Amino acid sequence: MSAAAGRTGADRPGMTWPQMAALAIGVIYLLVGIVGFFITGFDNFFAHDSGETIVGFEINPFHNVVHILIGAAGIALSRTLGGARTYGWLLAIGYGATFVYGLFAVDAEWDFLSINWADNWLHLVSALAGLVIALGPVRNAVEGRTRA
Repeated sequence: MSAAAGRTGADRPGMTWPQMAALAIGVIYLLVGIVGFFITGFDNFFAHDSGETIVGFEINPFHNVVHILIGAAGIALSRTLGGARTYGWLLAIGYGATFVYGLFAVDAEWDFLSINWADNWLHLVSALAGLVIALGPVRNAVEGRTRA
């Protein structure tokens, strides 16, 4: 067992910036997913062009579930640097694929996520944020920390 493993509370080393970024993104996505259900309810789960938005971003109940899962993953994986890096890759690959999906899905009848162009740009930004979390440098300044 490493020296840091038994530490709790104030004597535990701080989080690295990738962990903090993963936690922040996770919390934001979790909150957006929860708030989304107050707007959409649970009807028309896979509705296309639901007309329901959060600050211009179109949503439907399935989109809300996806946000909640992404948020929960970010919160859970932010506990370790390796987990945060994994979350970064999940964001980069998942949202990169969703961005490509959205290029074809906007205004299509088969769009089960109810995506608009604002969503597409947010998905691209989320994918890039994931790459930054996954690949960004971390100084090995805290005892017991390694680059992961």
